[in-house]
Amino acid sequence: MMSLVVALMVCGVGNAGVAHAAGVTITDSGGWNETAYVEWTPVSNADGYNVYAKPASAADTQYKQLDNELIRKYPSHWRADAVGLAAGNYVLKVEAKLSGGSTASAVTGAIAVAAHDRSGFAFSAASTYGTGSGAYNDNGTLRNGAQVVYITSNTAKTVTLDVKINSSGGLQKAVGLGEILSLRQKGYDKTPLAIRFIGQVTANDLSGQLNSSGYLEVKGKSNYAEMNMTLEGIGDDAYAYGWGLLLRYVGNVEVRNLGWMLFPDDGISLDTGNINVWLHHNDLFYGTAGGDADQAKGDGSTDMKKGSTYNTISYNHYWDSGKASLVGLSESAQFYVTFHHNWFDHSDSRHPRIRVASVHIYNNFYDGNAKYGVGVTTGASAFVESNYFRHAKNPMLSSLQGTDALGEGTFSGENGGVIKAFNNIVAEAQSLIYANSNAGTAAAHATSFDAYLASSRTETVPSSYKALVGGTAYNNFDTSVDIGVTAADIDPASSVETIVTTEAGRMNNGDFQWAFDDAADDASYAVNEALMAKIKSYTTKLVSVGGNSNPTDPTPNPTPDPTPDPTPNPGTEQQVVHNFTSSGTASDFFNIQGALSTSKGTVSYNGLTLTQCLKLESSTSIAFTTSAASTLTLVFNSPDGTKVKIDGTSYPMTNGIVRVSLAAGAHTITKDSVANLYYMQLAY
Repeated sequence: MMSLVVALMVCGVGNAGVAHAAGVTITDSGGWNETAYVEWTPVSNADGYNVYAKPASAADTQYKQLDNELIRKYPSHWRADAVGLAAGNYVLKVEAKLSGGSTASAVTGAIAVAAHDRSGFAFSAASTYGTGSGAYNDNGTLRNGAQVVYITSNTAKTVTLDVKINSSGGLQKAVGLGEILSLRQKGYDKTPLAIRFIGQVTANDLSGQLNSSGYLEVKGKSNYAEMNMTLEGIGDDAYAYGWGLLLRYVGNVEVRNLGWMLFPDDGISLDTGNINVWLHHNDLFYGTAGGDADQAKGDGSTDMKKGSTYNTISYNHYWDSGKASLVGLSESAQFYVTFHHNWFDHSDSRHPRIRVASVHIYNNFYDGNAKYGVGVTTGASAFVESNYFRHAKNPMLSSLQGTDALGEGTFSGENGGVIKAFNNIVAEAQSLIYANSNAGTAAAHATSFDAYLASSRTETVPSSYKALVGGTAYNNFDTSVDIGVTAADIDPASSVETIVTTEAGRMNNGDFQWAFDDAADDASYAVNEALMAKIKSYTTKLVSVGGNSNPTDPTPNPTPDPTPDPTPNPGTEQQVVHNFTSSGTASDFFNIQGALSTSKGTVSYNGLTLTQCLKLESSTSIAFTTSAASTLTLVFNSPDGTKVKIDGTSYPMTNGIVRVSLAAGAHTITKDSVANLYYMQLAY
């Protein structure tokens, strides 16, 4: 981290005189891609803080104030992030507003800010929009007239934005993130929109904003609709926790700097008619286990299908993903995708798995992959260039030929495709069968091979090298269309490990730390139970959002502990949780009378998959005693408006949730309507 030059200023305001304070002490600052940040220790008599940014060489009159929401409080420090900066050197100024009306401030030294790497098909001149920068210009600054909304655990359902809803420019005030996106789907409002997520935003925080499968939907009116939208995390600790993202019919959308944990099926799904989409600098962790044996880690982390084209997936960190990325499902038409500088960190397969598409795959780090790296089927063409494969079992596969024909059975009998490989480093692979046009190629390998080994990056693959099953030849897209990449953009394969492990994932590698054990994890495709436990127990350290004396966003609600049923002693607990799936009716706190069922469906809640419920019937009752004022949360799978009685009063459900404030004393839960109760939490 850069050294700091800190200047302290204490200024009298009016007749307030000199502030009785030690001033502002900056403890850390630094730059990232189009972002700079500063951290400081709390000032004892500060009523609040403002933060400003300017180019390092500019006069002080050029300082611009950061949005209040970009200033956040943590247990031992404060932090602010300036986003939307073009590459260059900047300084940040922290100003404390002191009691009595005076101020104290400190200034960082020069902070170097880099540019994002905008390359690949999302930035091809042949694409519809020529960019995937969303709400931003390609220099990293917000586009003219761009709108910004901030999503926290407390604002997701209440944030407002005026959205154009007809051709004459009429506006409707949308309330909640879901309604903002729903009104934008009408197609009349193409205003650049940056949606900034702060801290850990859970599925519960987004209740009523997600679809029935647990996805936040960003949709256009029809294929490739112009959206000009960026969804981004602020700082190094923004999480989409317990929910996924569905993109459909969108054009020019960017998703960056978010941690995706315990998503319901796919993490980020590009489903149908998406163009100029750029997914970059995200951390993709485990999803929620699905019903199939190969979905123990969730399904696809970043899947793309049904006419989604001219998209770039870059600088993402895949943490032991089971199936990293599917490209193509039932396509018949050609489409284009780029994967570059991704860290496939002990993930198992589909890096990517490709049907039909033409895909450029370069400068990725394949780091201990238990099944395979790149897989091509159904006539796909892949240019695999300057990657580093470290102990990837089968770095490249084509269906029903080469290594796959030796018994892998990876692609369920689909026809093959063709891979062109150039300048990759392959270490510790189990099998890799090359073909090439040199005289030394074995005759058997000329017809049954994993990849064609090119002698230069511009070599065209002869049409005689075809998929053994299906007969498709390589289409040489990399030499015939604008791929959004030049030779100068390609890093040497020998540098890939260092570059990718430094740059991939969220800002400065994010706040989540984990080290895989290569000896155990390289060859294993089972769930890493210790990693899963750490993901499930993650809770934000964010205390509040906003730097002013009256913060715009009070302390976020803590995420309910997803571990089974803690039962602390009444009178001393901060919360009591009861999970009927793991604990049935047994509890040291709740007196539960009633029948259980495992046939009423499944509920996903805060990263948990709940499969057993208590049936609320005439004979059902739950009794308990609280030692202080508290909030009771009940989780059902019953329709909106279904009611439950708490202390004899009926309360309706919304999105399967009933939340009631209770006074200290004895309480009971009984049937009003027939309902299925999966989970209870009492928070003091």
